[in-house]
Amino acid sequence: MRAPAPRLLLLSLAVTLAVTACGRDQAPATDSTAAQPSFVLDEASLPPVNRFQPSDLDDTINACVDFAGYVNAKFLAANPVPADRTNWGAFEMLDERSTAVQHQLAQHAASLEDATGVEKLVGDFWATGMDEAKINAQGIEPLKDELAAIDALSDTAGLVDWLQRTAARGQGFLLGVAAMPDFQDSSINIAVTGQGGLGLPDTPYYTDDKHAAIREAYVAHIARVLELSGVPADEAARQARDVMAFETRLAKVSKSRAEFSRDVSLYYNPMQVADADKLTPNFPWTKFFEVQGIEQPKLFSVSVPDFFREVDAMLVDVPVEQWKSYLRFHVVDNASPYLSDEFVQQHFEFHNKTLSGQKEIKPRWKRVLATINNQIDEAMGQMYVKVAFPPESKERMEALVANLGEALKERIQNLEWMSDETKAKALEKQAAFTTKIGYPDKWRDWSGLETSRDSYLDNVLAAQEFNYRWMINKIGKPVDRTEWAMPPQMVNAYYNPLQNEIVFPAAILQPPFFDPEATDEMNYGGIGAVIGHEMSHGYDDQGSRFGPTGKFENWWTEADAAAFKERTAKLIAQFDAYKLPDGRTLNGTHTLGENIGDLGGLATAYDAMKKATQGQPDPMTDGLTRDQRFFLNWATVWRRNFTPEELSKRLVTDEHALAQFRAIGAPSNLPAFAEAFNCKPGDPMVRDGDDRVIIW
Repeated sequence: MRAPAPRLLLLSLAVTLAVTACGRDQAPATDSTAAQPSFVLDEASLPPVNRFQPSDLDDTINACVDFAGYVNAKFLAANPVPADRTNWGAFEMLDERSTAVQHQLAQHAASLEDATGVEKLVGDFWATGMDEAKINAQGIEPLKDELAAIDALSDTAGLVDWLQRTAARGQGFLLGVAAMPDFQDSSINIAVTGQGGLGLPDTPYYTDDKHAAIREAYVAHIARVLELSGVPADEAARQARDVMAFETRLAKVSKSRAEFSRDVSLYYNPMQVADADKLTPNFPWTKFFEVQGIEQPKLFSVSVPDFFREVDAMLVDVPVEQWKSYLRFHVVDNASPYLSDEFVQQHFEFHNKTLSGQKEIKPRWKRVLATINNQIDEAMGQMYVKVAFPPESKERMEALVANLGEALKERIQNLEWMSDETKAKALEKQAAFTTKIGYPDKWRDWSGLETSRDSYLDNVLAAQEFNYRWMINKIGKPVDRTEWAMPPQMVNAYYNPLQNEIVFPAAILQPPFFDPEATDEMNYGGIGAVIGHEMSHGYDDQGSRFGPTGKFENWWTEADAAAFKERTAKLIAQFDAYKLPDGRTLNGTHTLGENIGDLGGLATAYDAMKKATQGQPDPMTDGLTRDQRFFLNWATVWRRNFTPEELSKRLVTDEHALAQFRAIGAPSNLPAFAEAFNCKPGDPMVRDGDDRVIIW
């Protein structure tokens, strides 16, 4: 349950590991709303919350055969994917509610006279983003100077200079750096760089036959974007083929998302700047750091060296005109969501409709809010929590986390397959967990970011540069452990191995995950299992490679590591065996970390629930036992419909198993589930004997 990966894998170094992608040490922000008119949220206009309802259950389906169908089939049949989305379920319904709250806040911020602080930022983005007439009148004009600079490129030196200067403005879609805690000393940030530059979702899209139609559509999209930018149609078609050839060459030396997700060591390859200069003699990193305006580091991490070797070769052997086509396309394509309608529509047609099956473009107000969350997320978050996160939710969550921690501790202590030596280390890591709930204790300081009511794109570009400067300025400095990698208004949660912390933003702390008014079994089956999931990430196949302080280290005995691998292999086999109706299978290796999280999280949450309700009579609510309601709410969390295109994309790129299989994967390994629903050996929802997977 981690942050979704961004398009550019350069920054996925930070996001995949749940580390803030941009930041520097800041003083606490002042409360800029104190002098402004009060704001009262209109609760009545918000979408309803999505709670488990007994009427959702489909009694024609046997829970021991198809638990996901038993709980969710009726809901899924009645709730198709909305035309402006690519998937729809519990997460998306909460996101819709969070978006509606933000809509009110943005309108309020834009209406304030002489607004300051976060209200001014949100108000400026909202006002300029909603001014459709002005944006349409500007057309391609906001990019005129940048496109002229690309047109003027004539040699390798010019290309390198352009790449380094645009990176310094936060636009390094091919080459750039980020800040990340050092794997060997997670108290200090180091500079990292990684692969990027691809326009398709992942490397298999460039090579696999099953993606041939997508490649054709991408070439057509490139041509159309170039044509909209002013390139004649015939020439745009030729250049589009050049761009595709360029990216295909990059893809052949890039790692796939699956490779990155299952080998965290790929992110960490420290070297001296002088050695990096030897790796890419045509792209001097010494000069690069100078252009970025930061001190040259003693060491920085160069992920996927083969990628950089190839880029360096391409700086010489790829014609400058082909480079210019590639750069022109990506500059325009990346800016398209903030340009006139013809650019916006073309961007939607490929990136949303073709790749993900979204039938209709989102209304402008939702797209502007998405931009606010991409560029000034915590500014909106500071406003959001004041109206959408009651203090009692944080207090109840703190108790839940404490109970889950004790349950995990007991599970580790009682493991039969692990030696006392490794257990001691595992328990040390559990005791060192840091928990963050709701929102940061210290808000990010946005002073220095200048926005206006003049230009939407200018505001976006200003924020991109500000965020990049904020990020790279913390290279070589102590890690600020108060920072968050997600804003409070995001419906998600994460574990950060480099800081050994679990984080739960405010927006996920609503039904069906968490309800202050709900009974224990419902909260433990919802947010309790999420808490356990994130804790279990500390012990998944990649999180287990980090110690209590976040150091990348081996704390396992050789025998315990072998026993762990034997058990995870069984979990891989379980998910490899799951099939869609058309015969396609899941990738148990790619999704292993999340599946470990689900299995450990649900088991730990169940233990914590039983302990919290020990000695209490079972009230049999709506004819359902406490244990049944626990597992029913778990499955409710994983109700989700997908468009066919989005489902296909996730099978390739997503490190999470499809939702319907998450609903059944973990429970089928728990004897408590079989007992709760009177399932028998041989039922599909009962894995016993050698088939049962027990890890944490």
